[in-house]
Amino acid sequence: MGKLYVVPTPVGNMEDMTFRAVRVLKEADLILAEDTRTSNVLLQHYDIHGTMLSHHKFNEHDTVQSVVRKIQGGITAALISDAGTPGISDPGFLLVRECVKQGVEVQTLPGATAFVPALVSSGLPCDKFCFEGFLPQKKGRQTRLEALRGESRSMVFYESPRRLLKTLQQFAEVFGAERQVSVAREISKLHEEHVRGTLREVIAHFEEVEPLGEIVIILAGCAESDDEAEAPKDQQLDPMQLLMGTGKKKNKYK
Repeated sequence: MGKLYVVPTPVGNMEDMTFRAVRVLKEADLILAEDTRTSNVLLQHYDIHGTMLSHHKFNEHDTVQSVVRKIQGGITAALISDAGTPGISDPGFLLVRECVKQGVEVQTLPGATAFVPALVSSGLPCDKFCFEGFLPQKKGRQTRLEALRGESRSMVFYESPRRLLKTLQQFAEVFGAERQVSVAREISKLHEEHVRGTLREVIAHFEEVEPLGEIVIILAGCAESDDEAEAPKDQQLDPMQLLMGTGKKKNKYK
């Protein structure tokens, strides 16, 4: 039986490709590419001449079984996306799941992904975080944001430049305009940029400067003080009662 390799590719700078990734792609019998035209640029750059097959979100349901059978027949397949690690907001999950289900060995190489450098460079806590990727564009979007209102970990979102401003404005409505945020764009590319501040400040920036390129948003989680500030006044603890240890709630009718 063969093996499936999941191979990260650069999100911007070609030098981010690892030696191991190049070797695996050169040795693979079949390279599964999200967009063969995009991947061909990468493969030519590294003098890789393997057989490519399209594997993207529009055909992956149809191709998964045939690919698994090929691997079971003894070939080595390497899965790549246009940029970053396959399966992270890119095709890959369905194939990996089916390989695991069928007992096919899956090996994922460490490598480039956009959200890790964006998170670490944000200046926001990165010891614990939640990855949300792309929010639903319409149905379920507001429900998802409301569900995250009490999230205390830093939150990671992907967004397109044309929807960035609207998304930040929605964040301000749900999480408050003073919530800290970092917007990273063009990670690992020549014009990489990080815009940090409150949602109010970052919104003002992008109202003046048109966002371009791939976008990663890192939004600070809520603090206990945020919960207290959002609670109705009649449900907040009286500071004097806290000091006295009674712990009773304020009564707005007194």
